[in-house]
Amino acid sequence: MHPISQAPRCGVTVHIIPRGSMSIAPQSTARAAVVAIFATLLAVACSPDSNGPSSPAFRADRESARAGSGAPSLGSAASFAVLSAAPGVGGAVTCTDATIGGDVGSTGGPASVVRTGCTITGSIVAPVSSQVVTDFGSAYDALGGVPCDQTLTGTLAGVTLRPGVYCFDGAATLTGTLTLAGPSGATWIFKIGTSGTGALTGTNFNVVMSGGAQSCSVYWWVAQAATMTASKFLGNILSGAAITVTGGTFSGRALAKAAVTLTGANLSPCSGGTGNPPPQKEHCNQGVGNGPEGCDPGNSNNHNPSNDENGGTPGNPGRKH
Repeated sequence: MHPISQAPRCGVTVHIIPRGSMSIAPQSTARAAVVAIFATLLAVACSPDSNGPSSPAFRADRESARAGSGAPSLGSAASFAVLSAAPGVGGAVTCTDATIGGDVGSTGGPASVVRTGCTITGSIVAPVSSQVVTDFGSAYDALGGVPCDQTLTGTLAGVTLRPGVYCFDGAATLTGTLTLAGPSGATWIFKIGTSGTGALTGTNFNVVMSGGAQSCSVYWWVAQAATMTASKFLGNILSGAAITVTGGTFSGRALAKAAVTLTGANLSPCSGGTGNPPPQKEHCNQGVGNGPEGCDPGNSNNHNPSNDENGGTPGNPGRKH
């Protein structure tokens, strides 16, 4: 009599010999009992209610592990809201009618950061140190090597994603609203162009978070350029080419191996994760004749904006008339 094969469970096929199909010698009775018990335990362990791969508990454990895993450290590059880390002295940041809430860095000299109607609340560092460039490059390479959990296609409009690593083989053209749902401390990594080439383009693309998730814990690794237009974007972009943001809002960091251009956009520090340190207020010197610092705490000189902005002679307290 042939044994009956039970459908594979947990990748194991259990062969059960029907009772009465053959005689069992007394010395084989104990062995048969052990086999029967094993089959029963295996069936229970792999049932939909167990912690097998298809069970909710298993998925929750896996999600918990993903939520607790962090992306590679940005190191000293984390202190910048905008960074153009082009090779050599090729860095360039152009900010027009925009606001940047945080520090701005470039591998170029002071002239590489061009502002026209642009407000920068942090410091401008140009050129940045070699350590900043090294840390950014290390983080970029490390993110590029993170294994994918799932490959995505389409615009992501109306999609809700739990924590994980999501990849586009080539370019990603995104629009609509993407919801990231997960607890505080959860991490999302999006990789664009894992085949070697691919740009990120977002037009009227909005990213929202729920469940306590925080924007600094979202990373967008891009093989080539990243372009955001009229979008409500969040997260850390680490781009292999230029980053261009036109209109809309951006909560996070724009870190690129080429130029960064913001026009009519509002880039603010992200929340959670490694975060951006709050902008440090410059020390103010209210002595007469010391020149403007752009941080005057008050006005003790009547009829003038401040003690020092309109010149004067150092050592002469106050301004006559």
